[in-house]
Amino acid sequence: MAKKKISGVVADNRKARFEYSLEDALECGIELKGTEVKSLRAAQVAFRDSFCSIEKGELWLHNLHISPYPFATHFNHQPERKRKLLANRKQIDGLHRRVKEKGYSLIPVKVYFNGSLVKIEIALAKGKKLYDKRHSIRDRDIQRDEGRKVRMK
Repeated sequence: MAKKKISGVVADNRKARFEYSLEDALECGIELKGTEVKSLRAAQVAFRDSFCSIEKGELWLHNLHISPYPFATHFNHQPERKRKLLANRKQIDGLHRRVKEKGYSLIPVKVYFNGSLVKIEIALAKGKKLYDKRHSIRDRDIQRDEGRKVRMK
């Protein structure tokens, strides 16, 4: 009997879309322990202040909170440990050149399952100014009002 393919978004970093203007996105694998995968299947993840860094030619994910699996024994994982991201050398080098530029950083945007594999989408981001955030809020309010008008008709 074949295994069922489980796919879908586990978590989406909506705050990053508000705080940063996202430019390039990259899909990476993530190196996890067994209890972390089980917690991800239960959608127990938070992006709170998470970011990516490039150290010694490797891509690392910091501060991604994956809650401990409640049914595990004493072999449970640490919730906010540093995790290695899996990407090609050329992709990492290209991101490293862009991150050196002023104001750019690597931000995790989405965690999802692609079949049975856990993938994470990271984006090259530049921080928004206060007036850009106000513009985003105004656009969101306008779209919400238009949606209400359509539903009322």
